[in-house]
Amino acid sequence: MSSPVEKSSVFEDWQQTHLSNDFLSDMIESLNIDVDQSSSATNREETCSRNVMRKQRNWERTLEVKKSKRKEEKRRRKQNLRKKNIVPEFSKRVVKATIKERLEEARVTGPRLCVDLSMTDCMSHKEISHLAGQIRRLYGSNKNALQPFHLFLTDMREESLLYKECVRMNAGFLNYLMDVTEKSWTDLFPFEDIIYLTPDASEALEQVDGSKVYILGGLVDESIQKRISYSRAKGLGVHTARLPIDEYMVKRPNPKNFHSKILAINQVFDILLTYRDTACWSRALSAGFPLGKGYMLSPGATPQAAQCPSLQ
Repeated sequence: MSSPVEKSSVFEDWQQTHLSNDFLSDMIESLNIDVDQSSSATNREETCSRNVMRKQRNWERTLEVKKSKRKEEKRRRKQNLRKKNIVPEFSKRVVKATIKERLEEARVTGPRLCVDLSMTDCMSHKEISHLAGQIRRLYGSNKNALQPFHLFLTDMREESLLYKECVRMNAGFLNYLMDVTEKSWTDLFPFEDIIYLTPDASEALEQVDGSKVYILGGLVDESIQKRISYSRAKGLGVHTARLPIDEYMVKRPNPKNFHSKILAINQVFDILLTYRDTACWSRALSAGFPLGKGYMLSPGATPQAAQCPSLQ
């Protein structure tokens, strides 16, 4: 039989071997974990790298699209300049100088058109923002016109919401070549020279007379408060007129049976500009009256050379 000492020695040898095996297992497992973690980190790096590359490709595609859009916009501007009879070979500086010269000349010799801004108290914030946008478009049309008007904005107070909206919506507003004043048009022009344009007037405008001052009511009224500008003009005793829509246009059949003669100030202005260039109401109304208003030229109002001097 083995002595107790020998048994103890055998047990210690077995324990040491077992512990060594456990230690080796732990080491191997630890190495496996390190390898797995290293592999996982590598995978993450590869995934991140792919994401970065994908974002880079998307960014490059976006730049290409923007570049293409800029080229298309540049081409479109050149076409517009050709339509306005401004030679496209001229530099931007020359084009700007030409436009400025026309506007400065209009402030001396052009017919006068004033936007009456005395009714903004009747309008909501949204309506005032829309009016600021219409003023921007009106000025843009005048700037590109061959025969621009001498423009006035009256009752325009610097502390007003409309003034702030005009500045916010167009960084160039402070440099507009027009007369902007806090005064009322009633203080600036003789009443006998005034023609207040309002859709509620009974008399149709026959021509644009360079000796007259044409007033547009600066009113965007989404609640359709009727006859505001007309009542103001009649109360002051000045002459009123409307665009000759009834004389040259008829209602267009449409599913919604919607018809309206109420135009934004920039739309009225565009019609006046076209009439000034063509001396033809048929052409002016067909070019400037929005189709969505539900009107079209009457069959007998098609522009003819005998009717429109510009076609002769």
